[in-house]
Amino acid sequence: MKQIMHIMAGFVLILSAVYADEGMWTFDNPPGKQLKEKYGFDVTEDWMTHVRLSSVRFNDGGSGSFISPNGLVMTNHHVGLGQIQKLSTQENDFVKNGFYAKTTSAELRCPDLELNVLVEMENVTEKILGTAKEGMTQKEALSARKSKIAELTKESRERTGLRSDIVPFYNGSEYWIYRYKKFTDVRLVMAPEEQIAFFGGDPDNFTFPRYDLDMTFFRVYENDKPYNPPHYLKWKTAGASDGELVFVSGHPGSTNRQQTVSQIEYARDYSYPNRLKNVERRLKVLRDYASRGEEQRRRAVTSIRGIENAQKAWTGEYNGLLDKNVMAKKIKEELNLREAVNANPELKAKFAWAWDSVAAAIERSKMMFKELTFRGVSGKLASNALTIARFAREIKKPNGERTAAFQDANIEATKYSLFSPAPIYPDLEEVQLADRFAEALDMLGSNDPWVKAVLDGKTPQEAAAFYINNTKLGDPAFRKALIEAGEEEITASQDPLIAMARRIVGIGDEMTAWQEKNISGITASASEAAGKARFAVYGKDLPPDATFTLRLSYGTVKVFPMNGTVAPSMTTMYGLYDRAYSFQNQPEFELPQRFKDGVNKVQLATAMNFVTTNDIIGGNSGSPVINKNAEVVGLIFDGNIESLSGRFVYEEARNRAVAVHTAAMIESLRKLYDASLLADEIEGIVTKPEPPKETPLKTVKPATKKKK
Repeated sequence: MKQIMHIMAGFVLILSAVYADEGMWTFDNPPGKQLKEKYGFDVTEDWMTHVRLSSVRFNDGGSGSFISPNGLVMTNHHVGLGQIQKLSTQENDFVKNGFYAKTTSAELRCPDLELNVLVEMENVTEKILGTAKEGMTQKEALSARKSKIAELTKESRERTGLRSDIVPFYNGSEYWIYRYKKFTDVRLVMAPEEQIAFFGGDPDNFTFPRYDLDMTFFRVYENDKPYNPPHYLKWKTAGASDGELVFVSGHPGSTNRQQTVSQIEYARDYSYPNRLKNVERRLKVLRDYASRGEEQRRRAVTSIRGIENAQKAWTGEYNGLLDKNVMAKKIKEELNLREAVNANPELKAKFAWAWDSVAAAIERSKMMFKELTFRGVSGKLASNALTIARFAREIKKPNGERTAAFQDANIEATKYSLFSPAPIYPDLEEVQLADRFAEALDMLGSNDPWVKAVLDGKTPQEAAAFYINNTKLGDPAFRKALIEAGEEEITASQDPLIAMARRIVGIGDEMTAWQEKNISGITASASEAAGKARFAVYGKDLPPDATFTLRLSYGTVKVFPMNGTVAPSMTTMYGLYDRAYSFQNQPEFELPQRFKDGVNKVQLATAMNFVTTNDIIGGNSGSPVINKNAEVVGLIFDGNIESLSGRFVYEEARNRAVAVHTAAMIESLRKLYDASLLADEIEGIVTKPEPPKETPLKTVKPATKKKK
């Protein structure tokens, strides 16, 4: 009886967390019971379908939504930043100066952006798990599952014509095919200046109160015409009120809430400390390069912003792991689950071994930590070289034995990225690659086989300069010609970067084989067993970890404790100007000129940003915040610093999602950007063209003869 009480205590503990607005829920399993009991809201299938088909995934990382019948997509500026930079030139820096196309003919096509809309979901768990036969080793079972996944993915792609991704949930307790309608003709419509989209810069990142206009608008085209989506979200400029129930529909990247304690401890003691050292080094290289001149700053800005964001996020996550309360909660959760498993003879026989097996594999991984961490290249050119070299090795294998990127169902997406015409800057590539080589030399030593293969008797700087200055891979036509020529041409290529990539691909394969034998093959099976144990005990009362697939979270607009006081749930444009002038327009807090000039044009009481209790993480950036009527009331762009431990745990009292208010977007478009046509489209206002003005007829008087 005492054991049962312990088990039930753990079950109640976890469910209470879910009832505290926790959860990134899959669309096949919405939190209907929680919403009904806590908020009195009945979530219907029609509502879920409408929201799902209105939601958009940015395949290069991030979320968005259709917000007009003419294919208009809303996301964050920082989600679209990479594309905005690729469209910019030295003469037209759209990142710095902003962009607005007043007509569709002026919209700019993105060079390599892919958007996805989830149109179908199919549970294929039995088909995949059924491939593991009795008597198979763990490695054989893993190989059988990989082959089946490749087979099903290919069959789905060929039968439906849709992008088909097989996604594991609950540590492999369930497998689903997610089928997406894919769009690659995507055009930039409007982007504000980065200075207002990222107002406050790195100091304000992951904080609140905030004052950012972190928005960008794209348009999807099909057959060279604006796409007419069957579903799109309507707009509510008034936003949401304090305490109101709101939802976030987006694509959270990844969480580690269902990892074992040994995996989390490994992240705390090994992964995060080294990851943070690495990003500090990469930032220094990029900042030094950017300091050379304005053009170098423009070329590096996207990478700098991305790494600064990652650095602050990882620091927050790492600090969460150093928090004894967070670790105590994770230990307690695992203890409760293992007690539940051990109390049931059937579950014990099947799954009790899993946690110790993961821990043993984690210990083995420490033996190769440096090799697994520091054998890698930087920059687009070297990465493209590796893709081409690996293509030559992978394409001759049976489909089910290839790595995912080279399987039949995914090869077109790989080529689409590889053949991108986006600009590549050799001088930036060179400094990044040289530093990566220098780091590998520092950490692995000159006798490491990988280091020998990349340096080839040169210094890191000499090797990088030789590869970058002599390669032809900067030309997308050359990359395409190599792939189309096939294995023999790639193997015979004398291009120095391709030759270097061929030398290290084999070393990479050896590392992969060692990992599969000693780590991943074991942790995959053991993590799957732990996931099945959790699934057997709790079922779908808990959502699975995030996997960059569409999820729904719910919460409310709500204040939170901060610095011994309380943070408001909403900020205004008054606060934006106050923060700028309080810092005397120092660089991170300087307003764009149009905001300085337009201070008397805008209503300063307009809501700017707001916070909610919604459970989000990286990947949710660009997600719409919607109300019960599925109307847009905001745009997710950040979380507060307290939310960063949300990779591992969720705490409603302090975790907050940060969003741009719909009122701020419309006010700025109309009053500051001369973009009333775009605002009309967003708000659903049909603008009738003015009738042509009639020219009044002139009365011609007959000529009269003058009297003599």
